[in-house]
Formats: sequence, structure tokens, C-alpha cells
Amino acid sequence: MSTIDKVTDIMRDLFEDYSGPITPAIAAKDVPDWDSLAHVKLMVQVERAFGIRFEAREVSQPQNVGELVALIDQKLAAKG
Repeated sequence: MSTIDKVTDIMRDLFEDYSGPITPAIAAKDVPDWDSLAHVKLMVQVERAFGIRFEAREVSQPQNVGELVALIDQKLAAKG
């Protein structure tokens, strides 16, 4: 399963009321329930699903799903 597919699954679970497409360009402003608390929950679920840890500064870094996927891939590559 690709990173974007796994992130999509996490987002579908977290944002149950959102039925629109999840593409790399989707940002918090595009998903009605994606507020600051939901963002933290998303990042925690991503950490668990991928077995990675974000630094505090990285939690707010991604501005859209594409940037989140890139950050995850970067963490996974560094993990080896």
C-alpha cells in the first residue's frame, strides 16, 4: 500500500463526514472537521500507522496532504 493510500485510509476514519476526494492538494481548509485538534489526532495516527515520530516543529509543517506524504516518506527513508 502506498503512503498516500494509507494516509487516505487514516483520513477517512478520522474525518468520517468528509466524502470528497483526498488528493495531495487537499488542505485543512478543504475538510470541514479538520481543525487544530483533528490535525494533532491525524499526526498521532500517522505516527502509529507508519511507526515514525514527528518532532514538535514538524507537526504543523505540512500544509496539505502532499506535504504530509512527503514528510512521511522522508521519515521512512531516514529510518531505513
